[in-house]
Amino acid sequence: MKIATWNVNSIAVRLEQVLNWLKTHDIDVLCLQETKCVDEKFPLEGIQKIGYNAVIMGQKSYNGVAILSKHEIKDVQKNFHDDVLDAPKRLIAATIKDIRIVNTYIPNGTELWTDKFAFKLDWLQRLRKFFDETCACDGDVLLCGDFNVAPDERDVWNVGFWEGKLHFTKPERAAIHHVKQWGFVDVFRQINGDEKKFSWWNYREGAFFKNQGLRIDHIWTSKSLAEKCIACWIDRKPRGAPRPSDHAPVVAEFEII
Repeated sequence: MKIATWNVNSIAVRLEQVLNWLKTHDIDVLCLQETKCVDEKFPLEGIQKIGYNAVIMGQKSYNGVAILSKHEIKDVQKNFHDDVLDAPKRLIAATIKDIRIVNTYIPNGTELWTDKFAFKLDWLQRLRKFFDETCACDGDVLLCGDFNVAPDERDVWNVGFWEGKLHFTKPERAAIHHVKQWGFVDVFRQINGDEKKFSWWNYREGAFFKNQGLRIDHIWTSKSLAEKCIACWIDRKPRGAPRPSDHAPVVAEFEII
């Protein structure tokens, strides 16, 4: 079973890329972030035509998350239980083949030491609380998405350049580590060890062609599900396509009976 995550930076712009990628790679579940599309305009028809169900939570111009699946989607939750109705659309969860999948678009933070940065840190605390209250560590649980945090030095192209900058500050890394301590395993690291691979490259300054990126898109799982993981990789190819998202898909494969 292949489960993937991809910040597409607008499903309207990247729809054909997503459909072609799904057909080429035989993905069972794809979690999307930054769809930038209200629910009424989400391109469900094209997605259903190639054999996928979908649950969506959209927002115009920014945010937005979705889960596409070849299999039945159950027990859907949108955002945190205590979010107000107009809260940013950043979390969607569902159960697929007995795996609780939580797809997140964690806030960027925008600028250090501002209200938006504080919101990011608070959101991460709420995410940890969400798992404490709704998920069992001994079950099959998967957290994925655009975390907007590079957890450690292996996840940045140049530590000296990124030290103290947004996505790699000590408060952000501590906050994401607190989430991980719930009981998550970074399956990319489990499979690939210390290998330096990135999932995001700035559009500017030729960053992709220089491989000056960050690994901020992740698939983490509970221990029981990590034991079933047989592969995990970042597919750089879509990032080199015409009009690409600035993120690449991350894929994990599991032996699921």
